[in-house]
Amino acid sequence: MNKNAEAILLVEDNPDDAELTKLALARHGLDGRVTHVSDGMQALDYLYRRDGFTDRSGGNPILVLLDLKMPLLDGIGVLKEIKSSEHLRNIPVVVLTSSTEPSDLQRAYDAGTNAYIAKPTEFAQFLSAMKHVCEFWVNINQPAPQSASAGVRTTSFGELA
Repeated sequence: MNKNAEAILLVEDNPDDAELTKLALARHGLDGRVTHVSDGMQALDYLYRRDGFTDRSGGNPILVLLDLKMPLLDGIGVLKEIKSSEHLRNIPVVVLTSSTEPSDLQRAYDAGTNAYIAKPTEFAQFLSAMKHVCEFWVNINQPAPQSASAGVRTTSFGELA
């Protein structure tokens, strides 16, 4: 793994769920390697280096953990944008949500998610799920090489700046 890159972009609007996820990831050695944003528009701003993220360091995250139900732009909208962008589409996206609705699963896979995890309600089960996420996506998976234009700035929804 590129030690200079952020390991994970966490896109979660619920502050309690975000803290729980960061805690679980920290237990697996990723403390300080997680960037949290609280809505879909902030996620795209981060990925496209816009607004408050124009000077962020590092390349693309090696993983995006994405909630579905969020204000401004929901997880499906973010997922569609990531997977349709030449500069972002190789970033693995794992939907991490409380929804077990078959329609949400279908929409997420149709939009290109790499995996779908329904958040376990028991703390021990949640920690176990995050352990598996870390083990596979951070330690085992070989991410796509970063392209020279991976950090290109854009305006809205992928239009090049």
